[in-house]
Amino acid sequence: MKMIEQTFSALGGQFITPVDTLTEKLRSVRAIVFDWDGVFNDGIKTEAGSSSFSEVDSMGTNLLRFGLWLHHGGQLPVAAIITGVTNTLSETLVRREHFHASYSQAKHKIDVLHHLLAQHNLQPHEVAFFFDDALDLSVSEVAGVRIMIRRNANPLFMQYVIQNSLTDYVTGSQSGQFAVREGCELLLGLLGQFDTVMDERLRYFPAYDNYYQQRQAVEPSYWVVGSNGPEPKIS
Repeated sequence: MKMIEQTFSALGGQFITPVDTLTEKLRSVRAIVFDWDGVFNDGIKTEAGSSSFSEVDSMGTNLLRFGLWLHHGGQLPVAAIITGVTNTLSETLVRREHFHASYSQAKHKIDVLHHLLAQHNLQPHEVAFFFDDALDLSVSEVAGVRIMIRRNANPLFMQYVIQNSLTDYVTGSQSGQFAVREGCELLLGLLGQFDTVMDERLRYFPAYDNYYQQRQAVEPSYWVVGSNGPEPKIS
């Protein structure tokens, strides 16, 4: 674990929670939840109101899901995006990568998290959460593992999050600079799964194929959050 800590600290990452404690918490994770804007991108919107993602980060999510699948003996981890607005490309990623759920218009995200957990019979401590801003803090307060995406433009916010124990790790990479990939590789490294995941993927061994078939069988659900809570999105 010392090598993992040194590698990511050299990148500029900050371990707010001691590595051994973070690793222990990670062992219980069965779901990965992501914010969208400022996490998969720099938060800048197009004229159409959407924002993009990178294949680098997308691959990171897939590798982490496979690593957790291996860690839990072939049980596919739940994957979801919870965003405060509507993003066409976030739904594209959810559909293509066969995440379990997409929630848009989520203004109080903790309520949405409880909805997701109820759907899959999970507890908050079983969630790894990738986030970047104030709207996310109600979830980071309860999630088992918290990865905060760095943005140097908000030093007081970062200080608040750290002082109030609302994150376990702050990425060295800033938003829009493949920080999701950094967080995913960190968690894989702490699980002791990184080399196994790469070997399995490199040679497309049966374990990866089994994982991939399970992943592809997931039919994502799309939710819009209104005054009465999450409701199925009407196409």
